Order: sequence, then structure tokens, then C-alpha cells
Amino acid sequence: MDKKVEAAPSLTMKRRLNATPAEVYRAWTQPELLARWFGPENVRAEKAEIDARVGGHYRISMRGSDGELHQVSGEYHEVVENERLVFSWAWISTPERVSRVTVTLKPDGDVTILTLLHEQFFDEAAVGRHVHGWTGSLVKLEQLFS
Repeated sequence: MDKKVEAAPSLTMKRRLNATPAEVYRAWTQPELLARWFGPENVRAEKAEIDARVGGHYRISMRGSDGELHQVSGEYHEVVENERLVFSWAWISTPERVSRVTVTLKPDGDVTILTLLHEQFFDEAAVGRHVHGWTGSLVKLEQLFS
């Protein structure tokens, strides 16, 4: 494995969601549900195209309150229904900067523990921007189930 990839910055976030793993999985894989929560504060998803299968692709278009369009896309590498999604992540504006996202869902009684690992960032500055984005998105995801 490339040593640069091994040393690349990453982030991990955990959330306890008042939903079953199946409900959370649907929120990640059904375009109409994902559009309701995806994106940080002051950004809303306008369109989501999702083909959640190994080798399938996704593209999410978001618009900030300033009118700026943001688009991210990638390919699914692992899809385990109600348990795990692994996919590449690249902004349309910087397609050469491909990182990797792993979403793991574990039941815990009547709730789900979501672990999000985003790794292989280009640099630490990218980590900071994504911490902001994922934090806002996960707050909205929590609200979807509250």
C-alpha cells in the first residue's frame, strides 16, 4: 500500500440515532431521504442520485445559502444492507482528491450507533472542512429521527 495513503489524515465521528439500522440505512441510500438531511448548516441538498450497490455510483448536489453549488460523487466499494457502506468521495471541483468514507451501523437496543470514518484526505485543512460538513449533516440526520 502507498505510504502516503497510510499516513493521510482522517476523521471519525459517532452518533447515537433514535432509529433502527434499517431506517438509518435507508436515510443513506434513498435519494429523497438523503436530500432531507445531507449537508452542513446553511447548505441543502438539491438532488441526490444513488445506486447503492458495489460498483454503483452516487452524486449529491447541494446549494449553500450564498447560492454556491457544491457537488460530491463517488463509487460504492462495499454495501452490506443495514450494516455498512464504503464509498469513494470526491468533490466535482477537485476530482483528483479522492478520499474514502465508511459508515457502520450497529444496533444498540432500540437505537443505532453510527460510526463514520472518512479517511485518505489530501491534507489537514481538508479534514477541518469535512469535520464542519459532517457535523452539520449528522445533526440533521439526528433531527430526522427525533
